[in-house]
Amino acid sequence: MTTVTPAYTQIAAGLRFPEGPMAMPDGSVILVEMERRTLSRVRPDGTVHVVARLGGGPNGAAPGPGGRIYVTNNGGLRFVERPGKLFPVLQADDYAGGSIQVVDPETGRFDTLYDRCDGRRLRGPNDLVFDRAGGFWFTDLGQTRERDTDRGAVYYAQADGSMIREAIFPLDRPNGIGLSPDGSTLYVVESLTARCWSFRLSAPGRIASASGPYRGEKGTLVAGLGGYQMFDSLAVDAEGHVCAATLITGAVSDIWPDGSRVDQYVLPDTMVTNVCFGGRELRTAYATLSMGGTLVAFEWPRPGLPLPYLNG
Repeated sequence: MTTVTPAYTQIAAGLRFPEGPMAMPDGSVILVEMERRTLSRVRPDGTVHVVARLGGGPNGAAPGPGGRIYVTNNGGLRFVERPGKLFPVLQADDYAGGSIQVVDPETGRFDTLYDRCDGRRLRGPNDLVFDRAGGFWFTDLGQTRERDTDRGAVYYAQADGSMIREAIFPLDRPNGIGLSPDGSTLYVVESLTARCWSFRLSAPGRIASASGPYRGEKGTLVAGLGGYQMFDSLAVDAEGHVCAATLITGAVSDIWPDGSRVDQYVLPDTMVTNVCFGGRELRTAYATLSMGGTLVAFEWPRPGLPLPYLNG
């Protein structure tokens, strides 16, 4: 494993546990502030504008059809604050269930698209990715309480609210999720195991192995990190590398598509939670450094993967 300390630029500070960044065509970055419970826009000069006050615990965000922003809301987490540090610990006292929300970024109006599947409430939706067929995949990491924790799952849903389906269950705290450049492979990373799994797709929203008798099918292990590290959310670049935010180490892990190599771009925060791509030729990586509340940018060695409904 190669470790790199990249030269980076701080774009904004004072954010309240930022996650889910999206680099917009106008040069701004839209992200969630989980502790503040908002969807916010960071302008190039570092000023922050609240787009919508979503409540609960907005955790991930992605651009969808019609210019709307889709948000995975975990329902709310309890936070602990120390000088210069903010981090979540347990399910919030006012937790009311997880959901998928849809936001109009121009007006700030939002609606709840899904809060359950087959009669079961969503527990802690975490990250999501759209395909080019108009649907989206999302992880439900679940919630942790004082003495127990939920089992995680992956879902597939339609953007118009017409269908939601459980696709993978169980997983161990599934967090980041992404698609290969050709859309044929789904990637999911588990937080506590620091493992990256791939699942071959037979059609939009369909995992090829899902017809088997064993519901615990985990697909193919691409990579697993050693030592005390945990994966958070992820992005995929144009060459199919899985770019997974990595906790404790405080890095973006660059995982080769075949798992043969992992490089780490180390940043000054133990809770590097997400990454997205923007700028010229999508060569700028924007990373959320959540414990310290900053958004930073650095050069990525390859172009990022254009996102449906935004930059591709």
